[in-house]
Amino acid sequence: MNCENMLKLVLLRHGQSLWNEAGRFTGWTDIDLSQKGIEEARNAGRLLCSCGCTFDLAYTSVLKRAIRTLWIVQDEMDLMWIPTVCSWRLNERRYGALVGQSKKEMEERYGAKQVHRWRRGFRDRPPALEERGSRLSSDARYSRLEEDQIPKTESLEDTLNRMLPFWEGNIAPELNKGRRVFIVSHGNTLRALVKHLDAISDDRIEEVEMPTGVPLVYELNDDLVPLDRFYLRDEADCRRMREKAAGR
Repeated sequence: MNCENMLKLVLLRHGQSLWNEAGRFTGWTDIDLSQKGIEEARNAGRLLCSCGCTFDLAYTSVLKRAIRTLWIVQDEMDLMWIPTVCSWRLNERRYGALVGQSKKEMEERYGAKQVHRWRRGFRDRPPALEERGSRLSSDARYSRLEEDQIPKTESLEDTLNRMLPFWEGNIAPELNKGRRVFIVSHGNTLRALVKHLDAISDDRIEEVEMPTGVPLVYELNDDLVPLDRFYLRDEADCRRMREKAAGR
């Protein structure tokens, strides 16, 4: 059994963005990768290639930091040709009135505990955008959505509820067909999916952090229940993965 046959699902948070670098809340704002983020994406592609991994199709959000990360990884793996689906349901959570604000300044204004609950809690929503600022109807990416589908703010629970229909209706059926799936998305969207896959409690999800540019590999059974999961951070992780696939 080799890595290619064993691999079922890989999740990847996009590389560092310019606003990650600046310590600002981003949400649905379409911010590109920093130079470090570009290098993180390249390294992720090299590691996946070194492990002998491949994919049948890929999914990402409609935001350029995730799309560009996917492009870079596909280029490194010589997989530019595989089918790719972009969906707004894989967007980062909507951070409401915090978008564009400095995380440090928000901690000074509201207190570190409150900002932590907004960032890591399951049900806490940041302050909502005003009506005018909440509308994205002029953006072609969202032109087919009903107004109530575009949130003014989201908790992690909201993000999970927004993402799950796409997982259950689009991604899970492909996994059930035995296809190898690659998802490039955002920190909170992937935290929500990990919570769902691993049945993590509402309290413990606060402890889960998705690092930028580090592939998270899932081995799943026929019911899509995780048998194992591990990060690929360096060549040593790839070596262990190859040895496991070889049955050593």
